[in-house]
Amino acid sequence: MIAPRLRAIAAAMLLLATPALAMPGVPEETAAAPPPAEAAIADRQDAGADSRIAGRIRAIFGEIEALSEVEVSVREGVVRLSGTVPGSGDGARAERIASRVAGVATVENAIVRDVSLDRNLGALGSLSGRVAAFVAMLPLIGVAIALALGIALAGHLVAGFRPLWRRLLPNVFLADLVASAIRFVFILTGLVIALDLLGAGALMGAVLGGAGVIGIALGFAMRDTIENYVASLMLSLRQPFRANDHVLIDDKEGRVVRLTSRATVLMTLDGNHLRIPNSTVFKAVILNYTRNPQRRFTFDLGIDADDDPDAGRQLGRETLAALPFVLADPPPDAAVAEVGDSNIVLRFFGWIDQRESDWLKARSRAIAAVKAALEAGGFALPEPIYRLRFDPRSAPFPLAQAAKAPGGEAAAPAASAPRAREEKPHDVAPQEEVAKMVDAERAQDGGRDLLDPERPVE
Repeated sequence: MIAPRLRAIAAAMLLLATPALAMPGVPEETAAAPPPAEAAIADRQDAGADSRIAGRIRAIFGEIEALSEVEVSVREGVVRLSGTVPGSGDGARAERIASRVAGVATVENAIVRDVSLDRNLGALGSLSGRVAAFVAMLPLIGVAIALALGIALAGHLVAGFRPLWRRLLPNVFLADLVASAIRFVFILTGLVIALDLLGAGALMGAVLGGAGVIGIALGFAMRDTIENYVASLMLSLRQPFRANDHVLIDDKEGRVVRLTSRATVLMTLDGNHLRIPNSTVFKAVILNYTRNPQRRFTFDLGIDADDDPDAGRQLGRETLAALPFVLADPPPDAAVAEVGDSNIVLRFFGWIDQRESDWLKARSRAIAAVKAALEAGGFALPEPIYRLRFDPRSAPFPLAQAAKAPGGEAAAPAASAPRAREEKPHDVAPQEEVAKMVDAERAQDGGRDLLDPERPVE
């Protein structure tokens, strides 16, 4: 008696506490909603319900060709399915349909797949239908292909007006690039219109998306090639040098042979071909010796520490000014470079016109002329002096005998070598061997490259 009363009191207290435990701002119905449960099965069944359920399921299956041979029996709301179906998923489909009919308690599925040859060959009917639809669509496909080809042909004709593009654009390379872009745009437009005419909008989106993905992948894979291509375009617009210009690109020196869409070709001063990728040329420091015909040469000569450096500078300037290949404007000059342990180093400067004088020859003649003038003026050109101390005890034989010939007499000084035949004193004409080789090579291909003599050089 006591235990049932305690349980009743606890239940009442729990019911009273339930509203207080509910979350603030949340309705009590929401907080105390029970979990969803399956529909309850009625405890009694109306007369004729089984026949109505069976008739309804048979009527539904009769409208579906794949389920037309399924047998249906119903007893007390339990549906039993048997028979055969052509497809592997048709049995599960029949079970889902039967379970949705009102009044069905459960479904027992005993359907098996019919793997007989005559039943499964029925799929060929759908295949033949697709073939017939494709044949009926052939005229439309032909029109779409003809339209795409016509648009592509129009683009090819427009891009083929090369004289027009070369007249409108600054160089041949850019004209060819624009022509290729026009041709590509027309082809892509024709393809899109043809696919839209065939109703293949999804395929068109897939093609464009795939092309974008492929383009990104190729961009990463061919990054260096694309960079070189863009550099070629920029160099063709900038024109940093002309054909046969004497340039120094980073540490690579030579004369420019041609500028192609991939590389800059130089001929080194040794007569060898040097190909430099345009991406390297575009980012490199370019020193062009040809743009300014005036070029300065420098050289150092040392005089004795007791000599007057100002007098040596003046004599060197006068000697350089007297040379016919040294320009008077800007005038030659000299400066004290440094004071060494036993000499004073003088640095001399002179300017030449590279169109009339060779830089290396002029510098060589100027060094010889200034050296001779300083020696004639009484200036000493000292050499490095070293003091050597010999220990007689460590010598294998007396030092006095080392200076004597085998016969006992002092060794005679070596005969002075005959003086070489002097060159012409002022032969400083430019050496044109490499320049002539470059001109001959450009003449072979007609000078067809990206260098345009009509465009200004940056």
